[in-house]
Amino acid sequence: MRGSFTYCNPTRVHFGEGALSRLGEELDKAGDTVMLVYGQGSVKRNGVYDEVVRILEDHGKRVVEDPGVMPNPTLDKLMEGVSIARGCRPDLILAVGGGSCCDYAKAPPYPFTATRTLGTGTSSGSASPNAL
Repeated sequence: MRGSFTYCNPTRVHFGEGALSRLGEELDKAGDTVMLVYGQGSVKRNGVYDEVVRILEDHGKRVVEDPGVMPNPTLDKLMEGVSIARGCRPDLILAVGGGSCCDYAKAPPYPFTATRTLGTGTSSGSASPNAL
């Protein structure tokens, strides 16, 4: 290992009915550009996507989307996300979906610094409006 570093990984979980309504207070802590990472369709079918985008717009965020994260994302998909992140340099990466989305969203910030990642954990395999 080269050099020294400090690692800080604070986690805040909002869970339960109405948890998505707390997204705004987290957005207020972030900069202007949000990279929105989501899966292959359930977040759109159940309305979570529309609600998240509305909240982002209400808070004046510039949204750059990275859709189509599949279970066990491929290296090609991951590199696509890294490319999107390099291009938009997000202040926050917001993962909306299941475990693969949340895990996937951890990788794009590594090529540069000053990016936060916020995952909206959901029930297994399908997006849930009850978790943030």
